[in-house]
Amino acid sequence: MATTAQAKSGLPFTIKIEPRLDVPRWLSPAVSLGAIIVALILGAVILKLVGGDPIAAYVHIGKAAFGDIGVFSDTLVKATPLIMVGLACSLAFRMKLWNIGAEGQFYIGALGASAVILSGLVPETAPRPVAITVMLIAGVAGGALWGFIPGWLKARLNVNEIITTLMLNYIAVALVNYFVFGVWSEGGFQLSKTFQKAAWLPRLADYAKQIPAFRGLTTHAGLIIAIIAAFIIWYILYRSRWGYEIRLIGDNPRAAQYAGIDIVKNTVLVMMTSGALAGLAGMSEIAGVVHRLQTSISPGYGFTGIIIAWLAKLNPLVVIVVAILFGGLILAGREIQPAGVPRLIQGIILFMLIASDVLLRYRVRVVRAGEI
Repeated sequence: MATTAQAKSGLPFTIKIEPRLDVPRWLSPAVSLGAIIVALILGAVILKLVGGDPIAAYVHIGKAAFGDIGVFSDTLVKATPLIMVGLACSLAFRMKLWNIGAEGQFYIGALGASAVILSGLVPETAPRPVAITVMLIAGVAGGALWGFIPGWLKARLNVNEIITTLMLNYIAVALVNYFVFGVWSEGGFQLSKTFQKAAWLPRLADYAKQIPAFRGLTTHAGLIIAIIAAFIIWYILYRSRWGYEIRLIGDNPRAAQYAGIDIVKNTVLVMMTSGALAGLAGMSEIAGVVHRLQTSISPGYGFTGIIIAWLAKLNPLVVIVVAILFGGLILAGREIQPAGVPRLIQGIILFMLIASDVLLRYRVRVVRAGEI
């Protein structure tokens, strides 16, 4: 039976809100686009109210993020970890597992990748392919472990994964701080020593001698890893039996149970894979950008990944595009004043996206008074 909410105040029309029986394919992207437009308008109004110039601010954000090939290269650097954490959140959310711990899994991935270098497990004379491969495995394993804990607790004891993943974020940051301030501190500073160059992901600028156009470009090989990961996750979700099971559990867990799908096993596996992707992002960031372990390795990539996953409607390939847009927003945050404007816009976009989901579940109709 239709749920209705009527606005009766002598007006010649009535607003009816009814549950949707089906959702057209075009509606979901249209709602997301509308939410972004409304968010930008709201952001402009807020900027105007506090005395700013919203048009100048938006133009400056565009130039600071996409103005030329140099800044676009920097935008891609920011987008690289965002693609991976966006994938991590998308995969878990597709099964209705609310992994809020991508930030902590990112930190543990960075910690694991750093450990194999700073502990001497990878000798300084090791060639780059060996060093990068071992760091990648360690980062992925660290993130997967940090996903396994809430996954197992959810699967076996039905512990709320929102609480456990959120709490594990704090533990992960504390662990990194312990090693950075103590065990691996470089002369008492809040960072470790710089990794040997064999542990750095190659940048485009490294090939400037062969291709002069690459001079000064900071985009590194982590972007290729992120894009490959996006296509793999897309294939898993939409072309594999495991992906079918994940989507069926997310859409109708009771039907999945009747079909004989092992929900316990899939809960653990999905959380581990989600954590592994976020851990891969942590490894990519320290091997491609900072080249050392330090306390401030993330400006909140894990939490931004939640927004990206929602905005991409959990589609791994769309995550790439959305992550680049948000990479631009983060980069622009360094250039404009007040620096909190891009974060303000991100927050409004997230709020509007969540609020707009109601339009996917309900249909709003305006009918003339007296009509059924």
